[in-house]
Amino acid sequence: MTRILGEAERRAWLRLARTGNIGPVTFANLIARFGSAQAALDALPRLAARGGGRGFTLPPEEDAAQEIEKLAARGGRLIAGCEPDFPQGLAALDPPPPIIAVLGHPHLLKKEMIAIVGARNASALARKFAWMLARDLAEAGLVVVSGLARGIDASAHEAALERGTVAVVAGGVDVIYPPENAQLYDAIRAQGAIISEMPLGETPQARHFPRRNRLISGLSRGVVVVEAAERSGSLITANYALEQGREVFAVPGSPLDPRARGTNRLIREGATLTESAADVLAVLTPMLGQDFREPDSIPATPPPDAAALEAEADRVRRAIEEALGPAPVAVDELIRQTGASVQAVLTVLLELELAGRCRRQPGNLVGWA
Repeated sequence: MTRILGEAERRAWLRLARTGNIGPVTFANLIARFGSAQAALDALPRLAARGGGRGFTLPPEEDAAQEIEKLAARGGRLIAGCEPDFPQGLAALDPPPPIIAVLGHPHLLKKEMIAIVGARNASALARKFAWMLARDLAEAGLVVVSGLARGIDASAHEAALERGTVAVVAGGVDVIYPPENAQLYDAIRAQGAIISEMPLGETPQARHFPRRNRLISGLSRGVVVVEAAERSGSLITANYALEQGREVFAVPGSPLDPRARGTNRLIREGATLTESAADVLAVLTPMLGQDFREPDSIPATPPPDAAALEAEADRVRRAIEEALGPAPVAVDELIRQTGASVQAVLTVLLELELAGRCRRQPGNLVGWA
């Protein structure tokens, strides 16, 4: 159920989202268990201590207030995952990002979107095609989403500027990266929107880019990959799109060009071969205006008795710790091996995460940190 957060609730929501060791999965589990961000914040030190953590600290409320104020001073705002202005595509992810920062024109996030991504060191022909494709899709009414990188991303943004484009960045929305795209950044801020999960002032780091790529595909009905080498970030975005139930499009390239190997493989594996905007629109038009596919719903159950749940968690903690190792293991396998209830296993994992002792991996996997 959507609702608009009050000022105190927004600060609590932001503090919880900015707490170390809390990613989207843990955030969602905490809100589901405690009902509010403030109640979860109150419980975190005790949970971390139960998981073996020491010296657990929370982001000060003053820091959250300052981030909100600084973003507002730049003409931006924070949108929490429970609020009605949160993008529908992101809200349908499992789990959704807890909160996003937005600069520019947030109304664009309500429109239908298509992502266009590709190589940073793209060929001249690929950049030209990306520009033409973005222009035509924008003229057809789609908002073009990309990652503000050099190469294909920049060409797609430039072509769609007049009709609105969304840049998803891996650092804070106030950090221009790469620096050579400073003029493009200013233009998108004026005519489009810039969004991020990261705090203001955060410098992009390698570990941030998969989270950025997940948002690019999550916002969009589909992802078009124009040029991409094997093991490139663009293919990570395409994989996220498949996991999220989005469409994947790929532009064929010469087998002699290593920058085309990733896109050619996507086509072999079932991506829509794309030679024009018409190829994209033929697939997407029937689904435009429809709801995004929601995560499989879990039947509502009454919250477990807190004392009984902690007692069971204490009984199975040793078995769970022994089952964990440096190689990630599926949470479902931990439940099967220990014979404990789902709630007890999730409770122990939550406590270990907050203590910084274990870490979640994509695919509902978990292992020692």
